[in-house]
Amino acid sequence: MQQEQVTQPTFETLDLSVKDHVAEVFLNRGDKANSMNPTMWRELQACFEWLDSEPSVRAVILAAHGKHFCAGIDLNMLMEVQGQNKDPARRAEYFRRNVLAMQDNLSAIEKCRKPVLAAIHNTCIGGAIDMVTCADMRYATADAWFSIREVDIGMTADVGTLQRLPKIVPYAVACELAYTGRDMKAEEAQQVGLVNRVFADRDALLAGVREIAATIASKAPLAVRGSKEMLLFSRDHSVQEGLNYIATWNSGMLSAQDLQEGLAAQMEKRAANYDD
Repeated sequence: MQQEQVTQPTFETLDLSVKDHVAEVFLNRGDKANSMNPTMWRELQACFEWLDSEPSVRAVILAAHGKHFCAGIDLNMLMEVQGQNKDPARRAEYFRRNVLAMQDNLSAIEKCRKPVLAAIHNTCIGGAIDMVTCADMRYATADAWFSIREVDIGMTADVGTLQRLPKIVPYAVACELAYTGRDMKAEEAQQVGLVNRVFADRDALLAGVREIAATIASKAPLAVRGSKEMLLFSRDHSVQEGLNYIATWNSGMLSAQDLQEGLAAQMEKRAANYDD
């Protein structure tokens, strides 16, 4: 089925493109090590909410232009987040509201119904860890390194790392990284399950991740979205709750049309052709 031309939004800090059902989102502040300024935080949410709603998109790659993947939050933003009100209570409320908004900015990546594949090269620290732990899968170059840097500037990470990372890597590993702020190299990150695969360089990384994304995009979209829904639900609920949910989900969301096409494609030894 021929894909219709997609009218997509444009952003100041992100470079978005869509081709063959796969969207690519590149952080686009390479001259600033892709540090996350206020505009980028807001645009990440706007971008992933659009990707969630766009029927033609079946998988998303999150990558970055420039030498670094992401150096975390723009340090100039930290004072803005805290506010200047002289009253401690009002300053605290202002800070809390800003943190909750930033959490929502990144949670849009996780809430996007389409699988998100993070392609990480070189630097991934601080707020970048918050960001990539929202992705479904993470892939890295051999020179990539990861660090929870908040502890080094006297604060507790508050935008998702401490909540999501222990669901990805062993609890004690997450503790060590959070308490020490040490660097974790790509090889170790793969060993503990933070990244799925390590590639030799950025070109190999993008080529490999694009191949995986294309494979996902070839599958039945509703089946993939349902799989993501179930995996996220099961992460935060009991086995019995997950079993009950999938029974209810498939009773309403199992597509007879997709099932027929998938079975026919298997029998006829051809690629399946699914509607968006």
